[in-house]
Amino acid sequence: MKRVLYTAFDIVPSPKGASTHILHNLRGLVNAGFDMHLITPNDGLLPTEDTIEGARVTSISQDLTQNFLARAVHFGKAVASHAAISLKYDVVHYRNIRDGLTLAQNKQRFGYKTLFEVNGLPSIELKYHYPGLDHDLLLKIKEQEMATLRLSDAVICPSHVTRDYIASLGVDRKRVTVIPNGVSASDFCPSPLLGREGRMPILLYIGTLADWQGLDVVVRALPRILEGQAVRLRIIGHGRSRQRKMLGKQIRKLGIEEYVTVQPAVPHHEVPALIAESDICVAPLGLNDRNVTQGACPIKVLEYMAAGRPLLASNMPIIRELVREDVDALLFSPSDPGDLAHQALTLLKDFELSRRLAESASERALTKFTWHESQKKLAKVYEKLLS
Repeated sequence: MKRVLYTAFDIVPSPKGASTHILHNLRGLVNAGFDMHLITPNDGLLPTEDTIEGARVTSISQDLTQNFLARAVHFGKAVASHAAISLKYDVVHYRNIRDGLTLAQNKQRFGYKTLFEVNGLPSIELKYHYPGLDHDLLLKIKEQEMATLRLSDAVICPSHVTRDYIASLGVDRKRVTVIPNGVSASDFCPSPLLGREGRMPILLYIGTLADWQGLDVVVRALPRILEGQAVRLRIIGHGRSRQRKMLGKQIRKLGIEEYVTVQPAVPHHEVPALIAESDICVAPLGLNDRNVTQGACPIKVLEYMAAGRPLLASNMPIIRELVREDVDALLFSPSDPGDLAHQALTLLKDFELSRRLAESASERALTKFTWHESQKKLAKVYEKLLS
């Protein structure tokens, strides 16, 4: 049985999409016959050693008083130490550069193959979380990303936009495999749309409050939507204190507090019920380099679709990889609150259109974008890597 070290600087389990992705990758690889060992950071509550999805899981303690970069460096050193003293691994699979670069640099010394899973690159994403981040530090991070990409034996990413960006950095496109995120039919199955008579429809957003998500656009659109239809906007997700304060300030400035609720992230198993209570699900991704240049594959979009709710999303390539415009969703011009409001009112006033889009989206998600399909593609990458 081939031994695999899988490392991720993400809390597992947690409500975040990264955790969902990691757990499904683990399940697929264990089912494919690999002996999996996952190493992640500890949030102070998780056991140091555990077994999840048939894989051994080690959670590295961290000093939560330190900043993100200091904790990432500490995690990287812990992973490197483990790899140096552990039994031989056949594949080392990493999701970030803090441990990935060292692991890639030592692949010949320890005799393993390396796989870089690129869901997002810190040189692009960190500035949205830490606006004051030093420019020289970002350049250094970019250099580390380039080195990790060049040294890795194989690279996987979740969208064609992301693959194009990686190839633009000088990486051979043949080494990069696109494996879209997925959805599980056992967790997200369609339910009938709720009747709208005698109740206030709900627009739902579930996800992080990161600046690239475009939440400011849907909040600015809400007053225009309210001119034509009374609705409630429900925002659920994890956010830094700065992001929550900015969002709250914007809501108060527009005078729409009574129509908006902002709630913390919930465990993933609670998400299907929240979607079932909604009338329209929104993915208002902003027009920025994270979404347009780097790319992504939003898990929330696939979960909205599978659960059978009409989807309203930004019209950009990463969305069009998942949906067909006017068939599976209505799309609006990115960062345009007026167009978002117009499309939302179209859905609110046309129940038959909402039902048709929801049914089409659900069928598409549950046939083309399942975790089972992504697991099969990942197993093939492993097979090729080890051949």
